[in-house]
Amino acid sequence: MKIKFFVKVIILIILTSCNKNKKDLPNQINKPNIVYILADDLGYGDLSCYGQTRFSTPNIDALAQGGVLFTQHYSGSTVCAPSRSSLMTGLHTGHTFVRGNKEVRPEGQIPIPDSTYTISKLLKEHGYATGAFGKWGLGYPGSEGDPLNQGFDTFYGFNCQRLAHNYYPYHLWDNDKMVLLEGNSGIKQEQYAPELIHQKALQFIDKNKDRPFFLYYPSVIPHAELFAPNNYMDQFLGKLNPEKVFNGIDEGDKYKNGGYGTQEHGHAAFAAMVNLLDDQVGEIVQKIKDLGLEEHTIFIFTSDNGPHQEGGADPDYFDSNGILKGYKRDLFEGGIRVPLIVKWRGKIKEGRQTNHISAFWDVMPTFANILNTKLDTKTDGISFLPTLLDTGKQQKHDYLYWEFHELKGRQAIRKDNWKLVKYNVKEIPKYFLFDLDTDAGETNNLSETNPGKLNELIKILENARTDSEVFKF
Repeated sequence: MKIKFFVKVIILIILTSCNKNKKDLPNQINKPNIVYILADDLGYGDLSCYGQTRFSTPNIDALAQGGVLFTQHYSGSTVCAPSRSSLMTGLHTGHTFVRGNKEVRPEGQIPIPDSTYTISKLLKEHGYATGAFGKWGLGYPGSEGDPLNQGFDTFYGFNCQRLAHNYYPYHLWDNDKMVLLEGNSGIKQEQYAPELIHQKALQFIDKNKDRPFFLYYPSVIPHAELFAPNNYMDQFLGKLNPEKVFNGIDEGDKYKNGGYGTQEHGHAAFAAMVNLLDDQVGEIVQKIKDLGLEEHTIFIFTSDNGPHQEGGADPDYFDSNGILKGYKRDLFEGGIRVPLIVKWRGKIKEGRQTNHISAFWDVMPTFANILNTKLDTKTDGISFLPTLLDTGKQQKHDYLYWEFHELKGRQAIRKDNWKLVKYNVKEIPKYFLFDLDTDAGETNNLSETNPGKLNELIKILENARTDSEVFKF
């Protein structure tokens, strides 16, 4: 009897030890899970924690309540591909390879080179399982820029930004395999892509719960086509009047090929889409909690640029930018200032707000700082980990820089509270100078009344970039 008793005790000790080690592994090796959620064209004011009043985002708000909310965070660019390139490489758009939305037909965008060092490569080198779920846009399928060739173990979603305009697509990509969606063949709309992608993301968390993982979740919501499932639409129909009707493309060559479908209830659809995204954020957080991984997981929520005006979207009705000026494709604040919320239970003090000035190219140095490793590649970024941990030792940027290669060319620079915007780069330039400390809405152009500051920032702007192989002014 005594032998059996001691055998049971030993077995119990072994099992308990194994389970404990399994649960505490991410903490022991100082490699927290990272969940980076990137909304698509979500404006600075499209979350209730940033001032939205026409609908609420309780799950995203809960992240802010449990962590830190940034009031002066900037996207990599004012459109999709270069913003993502800046995020992935830690370089601003004067240095990163992809600086605009250039397509490769029939599907995809120009690829970032094979030699590009990305966040996903960094984390994979440090033992992370890496998965991307949503919209890619940095290299057509099978190219050197394909996510599977840029450090991701797993990819599910839209490779091509143009096809990601449509929420009931004919196909998605599962790693290197095209998955035909029979429920969307012809004019059918039975398989809502954001829901399919979301389920794959949850499966990735389950599969990798026993090792450090990087979940990159570049959602396609709420970009362009204003479509949401009926159960979400029903919550807002008739409540956001007067409605905005959009007569879109419902047949022909562009149908489900980048064209935006007709929507009679644009306001309801937009609110429904953001509500769906908020629920998906809540489900990801709950999944992490259910697995006992909350204290070992960093949650990051942001957007790739300012709100768009396409497909029937109505950012003025929703006050999507609050007092900020401009929209997607602008280099005024409304085109590039975006929400940033970070939660890391037990590490980040709850309910904080910071006015630290940061940008997408800071994310790679921040991750390297978290891993206590030195980057072997040049970046334009500065780790904002001291701001997250509230240590008071935060380094600041000398300046931030952006460039945009459409609409005759645009550039912008922010140094301290001064902002210089240069439009018509390729023709006769026009300059806008603002003091953001007193004029966050960029209403008072000081370029003529403050020539000294104007010339100072012009010199910095002219030296902040180098030409890329593809993008030249």
